[in-house]
Amino acid sequence: MKKFAGIILVSFISGIGGAYLYNSYMDVNSEYPESALLQLTSKVRQDSPQVLEPSATRAELNSNSTPYFSEDFTDASVRATASVVYIKNISARTYGYSFFDWYFGESGRSIETVSSGSGVILTPDGYIVTNNHVVKGADKIEVEYSKNEYTAKLIGTDPSSDLAVIKIEAADLPAIRTGNSRELKVGEWVLAIGNPFNLTSTVTAGIVSAKGRELNILESKFPIESFIQTDAAINPGNSGGALVNRNGELVGINTAILSHTGSYAGYGFAVPVDIVKKVVHDIIEYGEVQKAFLGADVIDLTSEIARNLDITIDPNKINGVVINYIQDDGAADKAGLKEGDILIQIDESSINARSDFEEVISYHSPGDIFTVKFLRNQKMTEKRITLTNREGTTEILTREIYASEYLGADLESVSKVERDLMGIDYGVKILKVYNRGLMSNLGLEEGFIITDINYTRIREPKQLVEALSNYRGRVTIAGVDASGRKGYYTFYLR
Repeated sequence: MKKFAGIILVSFISGIGGAYLYNSYMDVNSEYPESALLQLTSKVRQDSPQVLEPSATRAELNSNSTPYFSEDFTDASVRATASVVYIKNISARTYGYSFFDWYFGESGRSIETVSSGSGVILTPDGYIVTNNHVVKGADKIEVEYSKNEYTAKLIGTDPSSDLAVIKIEAADLPAIRTGNSRELKVGEWVLAIGNPFNLTSTVTAGIVSAKGRELNILESKFPIESFIQTDAAINPGNSGGALVNRNGELVGINTAILSHTGSYAGYGFAVPVDIVKKVVHDIIEYGEVQKAFLGADVIDLTSEIARNLDITIDPNKINGVVINYIQDDGAADKAGLKEGDILIQIDESSINARSDFEEVISYHSPGDIFTVKFLRNQKMTEKRITLTNREGTTEILTREIYASEYLGADLESVSKVERDLMGIDYGVKILKVYNRGLMSNLGLEEGFIITDINYTRIREPKQLVEALSNYRGRVTIAGVDASGRKGYYTFYLR
């Protein structure tokens, strides 16, 4: 019994001592109840580059010296979110024939499909920029904004940059402010705003991970790929949405993700706003982009290519791109450039990769003159070059698209620059195939260039339509596909 009483007495005294020590500690540290934990953490992690003193207050922790705590994207989110819209692509798809369709004379089954994406309001009167792939193949485009629904008109597209311009009839819309993507720096904070998975007005934050990324994802003969790479979360539905800086200014249009699953896996890619501004201006002003051509193509310069060209270059300073194609009688040819020349600079812009070359050219229009610096035989040379359009002139061009109800397709004559690249002298390109008409039944794909029908040269869309309307029996179509491969197709027309 005495032993048990002793244990109780010792426990009582220990409790009083513990309470006294706790109160004494709190008297000393009551002003900074969180900083002691931060200091403890920094002491345990001996590799920490920054030791937080116990006198650090919350205000000091949120100062500019520690930006991790200080970044606040509230204002930027409010400004930019007001300018992002939800876009629905509505199209009818006709599926193949069954035995019953054939027996009863039906033309297959038509099912309406709906896909979605995002867009950014550029002007108060309703011009909106989005991705070409968001509106591609649409029979109807709907825009949802501020609880209102609008039917949009497609103003124009540019597959080479994957951009499109649509318009809704509205007034006093909150047009987004535009920034400058050329001044955007790697490591700078950005926000991605869009409608992923139909979750409207979603904002995610990240940094610019890289610039000038070339991904080889654009289905165009002359793609412009110089993407801004970001780790802000981008998912399906973000396409066409805004990438903005901390001021809420547009710096890019979100376009693609790098993923093996189809969902966000770390990196997204956006078209720089300086390219967007040029493309949108031309589409609104002229109906199509006034794309400038140097009449040359380039590849990245590597140490292996430098050895093959017998060029002595410091491996740590391999700058420039190699000209690997010169168009006959093109701008570069007229200026005296040759295959194997190493292009170093265009005006004041250094060219260190193919993406740099494409981006700088994309800012210009036919008729613009700039100075190029290039290396030939270890000697630096300068030339003045006048850029041309796709037909080799400096005039403003408008696309002449021939729409044929009978064929169910949009057609156009192949431009000079594309003829030279494909190695053909003439032809008519299939721009779009609808779910109706002869072209859909024949199975010819968009981008295919028809050069001959029954060994008769086809130079104009009207000539193509007349030939397929008049021929009966066996018909042979010859041409080249989008990859430049020759193809021959034989059909029987009744």
